Amino acid sequence: MSPSTAAPAAQLDAVASAHGLTLTPAEPGKDFSGNSTVRATIALAGEPGHKLLLELSERFDASDPKFAAELNSFFAETAQRLRNPRPECYFTLLGLPLSFDNFAWPFHSSTSGADTFIVHGQINLETGGESVLHAKVSASMTRTFAEIVAALEQPFAEGFIYNAVRKTLDQGQLELVKSGNRQPVPVTTRYHSAKQNRFIFNDTTEEQRKHFLAGKIYWLSGVLGGDAPVWVTDPRDAQYLNTTGAELAEAARALAKEGLLSLNGDWASATAQLKEQHQRFEADVEDGLKFIKPSFNEEMRAGHTNM
Repeated sequence: MSPSTAAPAAQLDAVASAHGLTLTPAEPGKDFSGNSTVRATIALAGEPGHKLLLELSERFDASDPKFAAELNSFFAETAQRLRNPRPECYFTLLGLPLSFDNFAWPFHSSTSGADTFIVHGQINLETGGESVLHAKVSASMTRTFAEIVAALEQPFAEGFIYNAVRKTLDQGQLELVKSGNRQPVPVTTRYHSAKQNRFIFNDTTEEQRKHFLAGKIYWLSGVLGGDAPVWVTDPRDAQYLNTTGAELAEAARALAKEGLLSLNGDWASATAQLKEQHQRFEADVEDGLKFIKPSFNEEMRAGHTNM
């Protein structure tokens, strides 16, 4: 079927179907430059309740064999992620639960004259109530970095872009606000090891991974997910924490022994004991929000400036 109908290509349908997924055509889209995009919703076959959006440029050729392995990996991971109660939600080392939405794929060239590719999106703080605090982001990737990416399309970049956003927030370089302009997220080769041919974002200890998983399960299962199980060994988290699925599973087993998680294979849900620690996790959120709030802006707003 023609891309102009926004129908997913047959080869994408086949790969998705192999992982128990369905692709449903969505309204045709436009990229930043006004070019047509192909859009579809991804859902588990027979379980259409949870959906994620796939958007590709009209010119993208999914039949090219060089894309096969990464497309297969993308759909395999998506099939697992869609089993989460909130598949669009992620957790940060800073202790903040976030949803990611409104990402406009694919990348577009910078209009400012810079030698970069850019994708726009939004993250929202998710603590169970109305999502008010958010950040509109503009993730910019250098052309040197782009050379290591198979294609400037969602399936090949979404994971590391989301992790770059999380990393930038952890560094206090993004602010969650009620309204505001787009904030930059630079994505450079410092996030990629050419020698090891992999992405690197944060070096973490066993204790940090346990703390991360406890917070992730508290928020994504206990608060946002109605105690439904959450995927423990998500490769995006493993990349973000510079660890492996095996080490994440080991950390989850340790938390389960402490009575904090109810563990079933690679899936964990919050126990009553974990939810009793709500003050700790809520304090982490408050501390995180204080950390990312730029103090110099507050001083300027109050008139304490020599400018």
